Amino acid sequence: MTEPTPADTSADFATDFPGDQTQPSLEILRALSSLSPVKTEHVPPQTELPPPTEYEALTAQLKEKPHNPEGWKRLVELAESSGDLQKVRETYDALLKQYPNTPSAQIAYIGHFVNEPEHFGEAEELFRRFLRTSPFVDLWKYYLTYVRRLNTKPANRDVIVKSYNFALNHVGQDRESGEIWNDYLQFLKMGEASSTWEEQQKMDALRKVYHSAVQIPLDNVEKLWQELEAFETGLNRITAKKFMADLSPAHMQARATLRQVVKHTADLYLPSTSSGGRPDLYLPGPPTFDASDRALVGRWKAYLKLEESNPLELEEKDKNTLITRIQGVYRKAVIRMRYFSEIWCVYMAFTWTHGVGKADESMAILKAGLEANPTSFILTLAYAEVQELKKDYADVHNIYDAFLSRLKVEFDAYDRPNGTTPTLHQNGFPNDEKPSKGSEFEERRKEYGLAYIMYMRFGRRAEGVKASRTIFGRARKDRWTPWEVYEAAALMEYHSSDDKSVASRIFEKGLETFGEELDYVLRYLGFLISINDASNARALFERVINTFSSEQARPLWERWARYEYQYGDLEAAQKLEKRIAEVYPSGMYPSPLALSILKCLTLDNQTHQLNDLLNVTRT
Repeated sequence: MTEPTPADTSADFATDFPGDQTQPSLEILRALSSLSPVKTEHVPPQTELPPPTEYEALTAQLKEKPHNPEGWKRLVELAESSGDLQKVRETYDALLKQYPNTPSAQIAYIGHFVNEPEHFGEAEELFRRFLRTSPFVDLWKYYLTYVRRLNTKPANRDVIVKSYNFALNHVGQDRESGEIWNDYLQFLKMGEASSTWEEQQKMDALRKVYHSAVQIPLDNVEKLWQELEAFETGLNRITAKKFMADLSPAHMQARATLRQVVKHTADLYLPSTSSGGRPDLYLPGPPTFDASDRALVGRWKAYLKLEESNPLELEEKDKNTLITRIQGVYRKAVIRMRYFSEIWCVYMAFTWTHGVGKADESMAILKAGLEANPTSFILTLAYAEVQELKKDYADVHNIYDAFLSRLKVEFDAYDRPNGTTPTLHQNGFPNDEKPSKGSEFEERRKEYGLAYIMYMRFGRRAEGVKASRTIFGRARKDRWTPWEVYEAAALMEYHSSDDKSVASRIFEKGLETFGEELDYVLRYLGFLISINDASNARALFERVINTFSSEQARPLWERWARYEYQYGDLEAAQKLEKRIAEVYPSGMYPSPLALSILKCLTLDNQTHQLNDLLNVTRT
């Protein structure tokens, strides 16, 4: 068979589509040919942009996913190797926004501006930014090294003395500050005295510093004690014995406390670097909450509790010293454990700080904790509670709105283990499979519901039932809302307004979405029984009992049997026995004898014996 020629093919199409035979007239063709061609502007070919550099690409990645310690370290390497100070500034500013008060990063940042006089002003500005909120001895030693390097003339000794006092007032209670105490003492010893009065002033200053240092659990406290004894003995043997005897109890307590602190902090702190060295860049990563993470949290809690117990046995007159000491430890804890909410809040940093009367600082801690952990329930609820007590209800609404929005973003992006995003039923489960009881998906959904429940409770307390209804209305439109929110809303209506009908309608509305959730059905049935609505309870039982398999329905049969045996009549109980025997043959449910005993136990309200019976006879 030969292939059709182009003419043959055209004819076939013309036959099939008669309109295709229409041809333009000669006049139309001449008119078209007379038209001058349309001139088009010359468009130069589009030049391709150069590919982003590694620094640019990594910067963009860290903006999207900032919890990447290794990525930040690489970004710092790229910025520093470029030799561009502006790039260095931008990099460290971004880094310290993600990891505030990180001493290794702060020291490295300042290090770019301490070698050239034209940059000293910027170095000092960075010191001003970082020092007052830093609990880390390394940064303070770096600051003192800078001050002493710039003030070498005898006329500037007062500047150095003030700097040492400034540092010791902030971190002098830290066990690692022993080197600062020792350096300060050596500096005072080198001071020249041109008169007896000046010599006496020098000895008094040394005595004051020594006496303070030997009462603190410093790493070198024993060495300082020996030096003090030699110092006092060299001045006057008689007064030396008195001074040493007076100081001995506090010094022994400091030594005992040091042993406890060393034991508790063995794995908590990074090793210190020398004052002139640059520490490795340490950035805390996001927690995995594995066994090692939980153990680390436990060690921090134990240490914080030790410090709160006042192991130095400081008296009331030294309360400010105790507060400064504990405050420094908590500041370290929330930096090292930045992504562990419980260290920030629960009986930890916020609670302690609030308890010692530092309301503004405690709120600053909550805000900083929320910035680090924006989806933390503990921190969010604590912050909302504080604002509610202040009656700043508008702010509480903003807190919950922002919190729910953040949770929803995470939930919408929820991926199953194979990396695909699930397609959802109206009740939020994946179409192809429902998560098993206790799965991560279900647990996270319950947590999401808890946020709505706490929000509704706030609305009821602060603004009345109408406000809680409005919040519940919002929850009903959210596909991720779990059944617990419906139950909470129903019980809130019942207990707040004593309105059984509204509560029942809420339960009934929830049944449309969660009718396959056995726990929800049991809660609904239990509620109807508790309000003595026997007819609706019976109707609910009959409506749902056949929607579950016999194995799934066990708790429903047991709950309804308990009701019938306790409050129903004998005929109803016997009918129920017969139905149970049909559903659970071959001893899958209590035997008739056991059911008879069960009736006696329920009538006598012997709950513990009833439970034992059910456990023994269930199989």
